[in-house]
Amino acid sequence: MSSQVRVPTLPESVADATVLTWHKRPGDPISEAENLVDLETDKVVLEVPAPMAGVLGTIQANEGDVVQADALLALIEERTADTGAVGARATSPRSDRKAARPAALAQSGADGPPPGAGSSEPLMAPAARRLVKEMNLDPKQIPGTGRDGRIQKADVIAWLDERENATPARGPERVEAPEESTPSLTGEAGRPEQRVPMTRLRARIAERLIQAQQHAALLTTFNEVNLSAVTDLRTRYKEHFEHRHGVRLGFISFFVKAVVEALQRFPVVNAAVDGNDIIYHGYYDIGIAVSSPRGLVVPILRNCDQLSMADIEQGILEFGRKAKDGSLSYEELTGGTFSITNGGVFGSMLSTPILNPPQSAILGMHKIQERPVIENGQVVAAPMMYLALTYDHRIIDGREAVQFLVTVKETLEEPARLLLRV
Repeated sequence: MSSQVRVPTLPESVADATVLTWHKRPGDPISEAENLVDLETDKVVLEVPAPMAGVLGTIQANEGDVVQADALLALIEERTADTGAVGARATSPRSDRKAARPAALAQSGADGPPPGAGSSEPLMAPAARRLVKEMNLDPKQIPGTGRDGRIQKADVIAWLDERENATPARGPERVEAPEESTPSLTGEAGRPEQRVPMTRLRARIAERLIQAQQHAALLTTFNEVNLSAVTDLRTRYKEHFEHRHGVRLGFISFFVKAVVEALQRFPVVNAAVDGNDIIYHGYYDIGIAVSSPRGLVVPILRNCDQLSMADIEQGILEFGRKAKDGSLSYEELTGGTFSITNGGVFGSMLSTPILNPPQSAILGMHKIQERPVIENGQVVAAPMMYLALTYDHRIIDGREAVQFLVTVKETLEEPARLLLRV
């Protein structure tokens, strides 16, 4: 008896997927629900679990192949008394791989067997698993900091850094692009070049940015906000907030609440263009731009008008964790009526963010910098931030965009407005 492993159903916005990494080879024993293969889409890396326990039979889609929904990936054979014969059929290629491993281990400088050796493999995020495979590391040596001891990419990098610091320096190494998986440098002497293919996510980001530029009338308006009141509130209540809610009180929850207040006053900023129609949304699903090892992703906080500040902070913390280990779902990355991006975490002082279609506006946060301001006739230092609102001028007039941004500014400078709704 055999069972088929097929590509799971993909969302309407995702046409196909690329076979990224097989974690088992023909003849390997597998457990039910064990991850067999990672599929990369233009949004997330999707894990495909085994539908039954048994032995992996024929692989129908190799790494790098583009597959459609419900396409056959592999067959799983039932484990019987003849299982040994199944394994024997795969002995020769597996022996060849084993013979090649010492050279690969020597190139990576890693000790211990490659992932998959032994009967039990630690839980690993997809990004961590790819890095472990590329570097031919033993995952059992790497402590995981994720839930249930799950190994994340950051854990692998930290472990490599510790090993590198404990041995004589051999020159800089790029963990994200190990030598054995990166094309060789080419070009004239002293002028090296390197050509690498875009990941599906990077290609999708490029496509959407071009789409936003070509199909919307983009315009950006700027303002600045004095964050003294927000800073004082955080300083006064952050310990009590964290003790009660189990999450740190950051700046982003204030911005989300201020944005919701402004969207309620200017509904067109929360709207979208659909052909010759304008769709006004009566809900507030805010996309929060998050940096991940694969590129920028924008998971969605749903119904932000109904969330407490603790809910918002917890949601963003969870998004950051999932983006880091590559476990964001399709549902968490689709939809959204407005977006917030924070270039300030990278040191940006001012920028013009680009829309996330089909949304019509995006707010750009930037670095908080103490600057001189006039208060009651006196020059004082205050924590200031430049704000940028990029909007689709086809449906949002300049007056509405400016008033929207002023509302965000006034709400942040006087947070009591959130309670009084004034």
